[in-house]
Amino acid sequence: MDSRRCKCKWCGTKMSAPIGAQTISCPRCQSVTQLQPPRNNNGFAAGVINNIMGAVVNTGFPARLGRMNPTNANNCQPQLFNMSPQITMQPPAVHGRKRAVLCGITYRGHSKSLKGSINDVLSMRYLLVQKLGFPNASVLVLTEDEKDPCKIPTKGNIRSALRWLVHGCQPGDSLVFHYSGHGTRVRDRDGDEVDGNDESLCPVDFETEGRILDDEINNTIVRPLPCGATLHGIIDTCFSGTFLDLPFMCRINRAGHFMWEDHRISTYKGTRGGTAISISACDDHQNSGDTTAFTGFPTGALTYSFIKTLEQETKLTYGRLLMSMHNKIHEAQKGVGMNGANETQEPQLSASEQFDIHSKMVAL
Repeated sequence: MDSRRCKCKWCGTKMSAPIGAQTISCPRCQSVTQLQPPRNNNGFAAGVINNIMGAVVNTGFPARLGRMNPTNANNCQPQLFNMSPQITMQPPAVHGRKRAVLCGITYRGHSKSLKGSINDVLSMRYLLVQKLGFPNASVLVLTEDEKDPCKIPTKGNIRSALRWLVHGCQPGDSLVFHYSGHGTRVRDRDGDEVDGNDESLCPVDFETEGRILDDEINNTIVRPLPCGATLHGIIDTCFSGTFLDLPFMCRINRAGHFMWEDHRISTYKGTRGGTAISISACDDHQNSGDTTAFTGFPTGALTYSFIKTLEQETKLTYGRLLMSMHNKIHEAQKGVGMNGANETQEPQLSASEQFDIHSKMVAL
C-alpha cells in the first residue's frame, strides 16, 4: 500500500501513513494526529481557508458588554473590537476520557481590554493537567498568544473547539469548558429565557462575525452529552449565571440553605442522559472583573477562587465549593473596598438535573 511520511504533532515520532488517510494514531504516545489534506494547484490545503464575510452580525438590540475592570464595573456600554480576518481550521483529533477546551480572550489593544484572561487559562490548564490527570494533548487552549491560527479564539475556532469537545463522547468521560473573557446580554427572541435575555460569549472577532449565544452553546456541548458523561462549565464573565442555558439554577444563602429554580419554559435544554454543571462568576444581572487582590497579578475572581478551593480541599461537595468561592471573593472585594451591593459578584451553580449540593462530590 502506498504511504507517505508524517510526524506525530505531540511527541515528534516519525510515522508512515497510508495515502488518503485523514488521521493516524501514534504508536508511542497514542495520540491522534490529523493529517494535512491534499493540496490543490494553488498550493493551499483544500478545505482549510474559509471565505470571510464582511457583513456585521447584528442582533438588532443593544448588548451589554461584560467582564469589566472593577473600577469600571458599572460602565458596561458595548465596545466593538476590530479584528483582521482569521483562518479557521479544525482542532486536533485528540480524544481521551478527560478533555477540556480553555478559552481566554484579552481583546488586546482596546479600551475595554482584559488583563487576566490568559493568566486564568494557564492556571486552569495547570490544575487540570498537573492536579486532576487530564492528558496535556487533550486540553485545547485558545488565546491570542497562540502561534497556531486554529487556536486563536475567533468565532469559527471556538465553535470548532466546542464541537471537538463532545465529539465521540462516551459514558465515563469528563469534559471541561472554561471561558474567561467578555460576555453580553441580548434580548431573547425565542421565548426560552426566564428573564427575557440571552447570554452570549464575545469571540475576539465578534465585531465582524458576531457573538455566540447561550442557545448555541447549549445545543453544541450540553444536548449531545450521553448517559454517564459529565460536563463542567467554568465561566468567568459578566451576566453568566445561565451561560450554558441549563434547566435548573441553584440558589444558596450565606447559611448554606439552598433551593433549585426551574428555568424550563418551552424548549428542552437538558442532555441525552449525561450530567452538565455550570459554575459561573455571577448572576445574569451582575458584573465580574479582573483583580490583583488575590495574587498581585491580574486574574479572574471566579477562576482563582475555583482553582484555589480545589487545590486546598481534596474531598469537596458542590455546596462547600460554592461557599468557599464566595468567601474568597467576598474577602478580596473587602480588601479593595468593593462592598456596595451593585459591585458584588456571587458565584452561581446551574445544572441539567437537581441534586443535594451538600452531599454530591465534585469530580472532574
